[in-house]
Amino acid sequence: MDPQVDPIRHYSLYGEFEQLPDVMHCESIAARSALHDWELAAHRHAHLHQLLLLRRGAGRVQLDDSRFALAPGSLLNVPPGTVHALRFEPGSDGFVVTWTQSMLDELLGSDPRVSLGLARPWVASSEPSLDTVALQLAEEYAARSPARALVLRGLGCALLARAARLRAGGEAAMQAAPDSRLLKGFDALLEAHFREHWRVADYARALAVTPTHLSRVLRGLTGASASGLIDARLVREARRQLAFTNLRVASVAYALGFADPALFSRVFTRAAGCSPRAFRRQLDVRQAR
Repeated sequence: MDPQVDPIRHYSLYGEFEQLPDVMHCESIAARSALHDWELAAHRHAHLHQLLLLRRGAGRVQLDDSRFALAPGSLLNVPPGTVHALRFEPGSDGFVVTWTQSMLDELLGSDPRVSLGLARPWVASSEPSLDTVALQLAEEYAARSPARALVLRGLGCALLARAARLRAGGEAAMQAAPDSRLLKGFDALLEAHFREHWRVADYARALAVTPTHLSRVLRGLTGASASGLIDARLVREARRQLAFTNLRVASVAYALGFADPALFSRVFTRAAGCSPRAFRRQLDVRQAR
């Protein structure tokens, strides 16, 4: 199998994979869900970051291999690359706000602590202040007022920052400003090179720091070692492929850059606590319930 061919479906808005025709995109949950019988099959966006705020109704979401029930006030953070599937009760509504990753970097470049709070997928309960900003953003997006792009940028920053505060442990994460730029740089390199099995020294060299310094900073910000984060990224992608494709375990291993499927199984088992085949059996049992 060609490792560059991703069997998991990708969706994008307006058929544009790397850029949107506006500062952001904002639409109601009902606008798209109602067209698909209130269910969106598992997919991911390569370059788009989304926040979904459910204001009315209920539903369920799958983020990678985790599932969550949704109630009014649920806020979903869906970074690029996250495989997600959604099902809403008919009549549900709220907002879906989408940014390209490049626009997100531009908006949050002055405060990488917010990026840190949005780097992983999560579901949280919203708060009134965030709901107010989302309403203002939706109204501004629908209008064509003077200085619209500038206002959307400001409201977008406010929405993203308030969302980052809701992340579990977000306050602690947002206190770690001095070294969070290094984490952001590491995350970007990891996303680009995890299939190449870069070592800690490779990432440190690209970031112009020593492996010891990189490991110390990453452990302080995330609680995990650099090597642990590298393995976790490989295993996260493996879990996605095992959960959302019918690829054989060996094919998943080769797609992730492993020359030996047995080594892949050992790495996966060490990180996930079960073998790839056992992981798939557990998913089958959960889905049958």
